[in-house]
Amino acid sequence: MHVETLRRYPVKSMLGEELAESEVGERGLAGDRARAVLDVATGKIASAKNPRLWRGLLAIEGARAPGDAELSELLGREVRLIDVPPEGAHLERSVPERVLADGIEAEVPYTTTVLGSGSPEGTFFDFAPLHLITTSTVERIGALGPRGSVEALRYRPNLVIATEPDGFVENDWAGRELHIGAEVVLHVIVPSPRCAVPTLAHGSLERDADALRTVARHNRVTVFDLDNQACAGVYARVLRPGLVRRGDPVRLA
Repeated sequence: MHVETLRRYPVKSMLGEELAESEVGERGLAGDRARAVLDVATGKIASAKNPRLWRGLLAIEGARAPGDAELSELLGREVRLIDVPPEGAHLERSVPERVLADGIEAEVPYTTTVLGSGSPEGTFFDFAPLHLITTSTVERIGALGPRGSVEALRYRPNLVIATEPDGFVENDWAGRELHIGAEVVLHVIVPSPRCAVPTLAHGSLERDADALRTVARHNRVTVFDLDNQACAGVYARVLRPGLVRRGDPVRLA
């Protein structure tokens, strides 16, 4: 196995950027989710997990995010960019199955998620500081879907790990260590339950509901005490920091 792609997302829910290398510490890749958009009216963190309100974030380059006034105009709500989460920060996650059934314009039920329960305090991660997905999983989703392929970046991974094409291989990685290059060691926590984000337009990529629908049909697993979760990829935390480069060998301990 090796690191095929390395990506960070400077602003939460905005478009990311590909890297050749990055320092990795307890807060994930350097500069990843360094800022987020705050909805002034509600005090909640804006997230494309609620596509009715915030899918427009996925049209904006996070590395070149505009100022607050322009951003508010683009999104149709008063917002501001912040670099420190407010106390008790949380976001809304629309129920993915209802988004698939009713569409991205519909007002559907949502759950409220506290930021970063698996991350260091003061970060903007949904859960853990790193998200990984394998080429095997991406290829399997594509092969099972009507298009015959799917783009890895729809799932917003930090690392795409090149693996032999053998299905949803990282389902079995939870609780194990992943050694990357000469320095970095990760602890894989749990498979990643998927929200509606993979279905949305990402920059020039058009909407693709099957990016979630195929996962929901073919890869449902238990996540902590929740059964039957549609998952693709895994969350991880950093046990030993260091430098990660594209092409680094990856070993599962």
